[in-house]
Amino acid sequence: MSATTNAAAGLAPWITTQLQTLLAQRGHAWLLAGPSGLGQYALALALVRAWLCDQPTPQGACGYCTSCHAIDVHAHADLCVLMPETVLQEQGWPLSEKAQSEIDSKKRKISREIRVDAMRDAVEFSQRTSARGRGKAVLVFPAERMNVYTANALLKTLEEPPGDVKFVLATDAAHQLLPTIRSRCLGHTMIWPQRDEALRWLQEQGVTVAQAAVLLRAAGGRPSDALRMLPVCDSWRHLPLAVSRGDVSVFKDWTPALVVDALHKICHDQLAVKAGSTPRFFESADLAAGGSWASLTAWAKALSASMQTVEHPFNAGLLHEALVSQAQIALNSKP
Repeated sequence: MSATTNAAAGLAPWITTQLQTLLAQRGHAWLLAGPSGLGQYALALALVRAWLCDQPTPQGACGYCTSCHAIDVHAHADLCVLMPETVLQEQGWPLSEKAQSEIDSKKRKISREIRVDAMRDAVEFSQRTSARGRGKAVLVFPAERMNVYTANALLKTLEEPPGDVKFVLATDAAHQLLPTIRSRCLGHTMIWPQRDEALRWLQEQGVTVAQAAVLLRAAGGRPSDALRMLPVCDSWRHLPLAVSRGDVSVFKDWTPALVVDALHKICHDQLAVKAGSTPRFFESADLAAGGSWASLTAWAKALSASMQTVEHPFNAGLLHEALVSQAQIALNSKP
């Protein structure tokens, strides 16, 4: 197996193409932006792998050198990964000793934002000498999780980086970033893969042909989001009618965020059909027959408001009941 093949083995083809394009350009700070599910994190990690690799090629990292192995085991001395602590845990990256100690001793809860303390540590990291002599890299994901204090702590270093350090920020909500952060980065808009290309990639991940079609539609054409939705594939097409009956059980073991997202998609498609358009996330036959313009529009506004508080520690069962009740009323209102 060649070095290039080995390095790119786990990347989707549309990510590999973008990686090669970015590596051919010069710059010290990149902002990868686009809707969720297009591979921002995968592309960002592939970039830092290539930057730090002992034997890089125009196609990316070699995949087998000491540097690549260190990144694989999440222990590279010249890589600083800035994520909310919840995302660090999800992705398998270690928390700092101080953060882990504070959480273990219950001094505070695990953070859903990128903490300003972590950013200050990253700035200090960027000023140190490279441990392996190939420069340093800072990966920030999802970048919109920086609050104003965290973002301001990064600004000066992002504008005038000390020594040989490169930054890559990845986000699916670039509009939430400070304009001063965006202006200090070279922007890259994530590419949408072709449907056939995305379906093939999903099948390569072990998804059946039938599941791939349902999931890609459910995710609005976003392959990474589609793959994460695999556990709910079998129930997806039944959701609109189940919700119209007030059946809360269809959301058993779902997080509130996933429930609100699914309801948003049902609401969107109900409104699309009412406007004489084609539904995006469901088949027309899967949707409920009722719902007035006024009730569906009010429901859409209520769901948008719910997204602002969906990560609060509410009782999930009670929240699901309230959300489904709200949906049932909207879907059964008379046109």
